[in-house]
Amino acid sequence: MKKIDTIIFDLGGVLIDWNPRYVYRDVFNGDTQKVDWFLENICTHDWNENQDAGYPLVQATQDLVEQFPDYESEIKAFYGRWEEMLGGAINETVQILDKLINSKKYKVVALTNWSHETFPIAQARYDFLQWFEGIIVSGEEKTRKPFEDIYHLTLNRFGINPEKSIFIDDNLRNIEAANALGINGIHFKGAEALKETLKTYNINLDD
Repeated sequence: MKKIDTIIFDLGGVLIDWNPRYVYRDVFNGDTQKVDWFLENICTHDWNENQDAGYPLVQATQDLVEQFPDYESEIKAFYGRWEEMLGGAINETVQILDKLINSKKYKVVALTNWSHETFPIAQARYDFLQWFEGIIVSGEEKTRKPFEDIYHLTLNRFGINPEKSIFIDDNLRNIEAANALGINGIHFKGAEALKETLKTYNINLDD
């Protein structure tokens, strides 16, 4: 195995707690069945991901209201109250990020599926987003994970050798796409598991 010189982090679900349920538990007065149904059938994951690839939020909202007019106010809450979907930093992973950067052994960048319209809110809230050498924001690039082009863009922009890089993401689909391009993927399942997996690449953060 070649020596790792670059770590690529996903953001949401790895370093930042983001969950639309924070808003919709309030919208549906704590009825979790209604929340689940709404997020599985109206403001779905696939619908939101389309905006991660650069589709305008106002247009996306209008499109969905036209499709489901009975849920207009609930649909408008998705981006109208989007900031409330941001939880805190996932501190245990931020500590790992801090150690990797301060070791000065690695180039550390981020690759995130995120709307370019909402990303500035996160940048203003989380100081650690300033620590990266660079961040690829899907909405700015008009593409997203797991499409091949965003991985190629990341490798080329930061001069990364895929075989010497690790990509950390909580979505297995995104890891599999990275692996297909020769990038060493780690499916994030928590900070402690991440630390143990990093040891298999001779990255010991307890030293």
